[in-house]
Amino acid sequence: MQPLTLIFLVAVVAGTATRLWLASRQIAAVTRHRAQVPEPFAHAISEADHHKAADYVAARTRLGRIDTVIDALVLLGLTLGGGITAIDLLSRRLELSEPWHGAVVILGVLLVVSLLGLPLSLWSTFRLEARFGFNRTSLGLFFMDRVKGLMLGLLIGGPLLLAALALMRHAGALWWLYVWALWLGVSLLMTWAWPALIAPLFNRFSPLTDATLRARIETLLERCGFASRGVFVIDGSRRSAHGNAYFTGVGRNKRIVFFDTLLSTLEPCEIEAVLAHELGHFKLHHIRRRLLISAVLALAGLGLLGWLAARAWFYQGLGLSGASDYGALLLFMFVAPAFTFFVTPLAANWSRRDEFAADAFAAQHTPAAALRAALVKLYRDNATTLTPDPVYSRFYDSHPPALARIARLSELAVR
Repeated sequence: MQPLTLIFLVAVVAGTATRLWLASRQIAAVTRHRAQVPEPFAHAISEADHHKAADYVAARTRLGRIDTVIDALVLLGLTLGGGITAIDLLSRRLELSEPWHGAVVILGVLLVVSLLGLPLSLWSTFRLEARFGFNRTSLGLFFMDRVKGLMLGLLIGGPLLLAALALMRHAGALWWLYVWALWLGVSLLMTWAWPALIAPLFNRFSPLTDATLRARIETLLERCGFASRGVFVIDGSRRSAHGNAYFTGVGRNKRIVFFDTLLSTLEPCEIEAVLAHELGHFKLHHIRRRLLISAVLALAGLGLLGWLAARAWFYQGLGLSGASDYGALLLFMFVAPAFTFFVTPLAANWSRRDEFAADAFAAQHTPAAALRAALVKLYRDNATTLTPDPVYSRFYDSHPPALARIARLSELAVR
């Protein structure tokens, strides 16, 4: 067994075992605290809602354990099990030249992975989410979304993939730098174009019609010095009962989007507070910083791949018989997460700090009590656990635990 093979196996086994252990802790924690609503929420969340949240989180986490095992088996099957090699050999029957052959192999592998994940996705949507009253999508809409996603992937990702493979083949030793520049340019273009050109293919966006709420929001935007192309309502209720709000786009093409399910739940002052929180991420440069870090990490990753792609042991140690540009991309795409999994807590901790900072920003421009009330309603309506396992939460959660977040907002409200 080659050293890289052993290191890869250890990383996969360790990562899978850690995921399963954390999931078991989470299930035990929410089940143990199922009987009693935590005191800070006792006035706003009923025992029935608390029980539902515990059961929902436990059920999703159990399904996540199955997904974890399947992911590990698929990863090992594609690499050491010869799955990528088998798809490569099958694609050779088409007798395509490069980079077309490489693109077909990569797209074929991604299609196989997508099909393997389809049964679990169907179960999650039509059994688990439906069981707890969240699913509102139809089978036809479910598959239509996936067909649209596949077509977009081919139309946008196909040319990008062909260009990347061509650069790897003809641009010399610094191909990875040119591929990074190409990726960065396309990513920024997609971020800019998403609100007006792509997102409407999946959802209907309507201007906010509530004149009083719109005036309130526009006053907040002016007070915070934020410019956007408008406030829109998305028909999220077509697919799910979950509520959300977000910003999309960059530059002058930014849009503020509310789910219709969110607007039907929150009071105007609470909606304003949620928006102020999201504005905090922009005004405190969280979004810009994350984009910058993502670009730097992508550059570092492609630089590492540029070094690995020239070494035969990289392919042999991960189940491929020979070197190829498309093989290098596939291996890096699927293998890298096994080695980066254990930095997840660092990213989660950073994100939680940003959430606290955005809460503090919101409390400067809207009443902290309004954001606190909005979050309590969102916890209730989205069946978010109020009692996550501390280790699980520190490892994964991008948002602070409910108790810590509400306590911080209570302090801000007093101040």
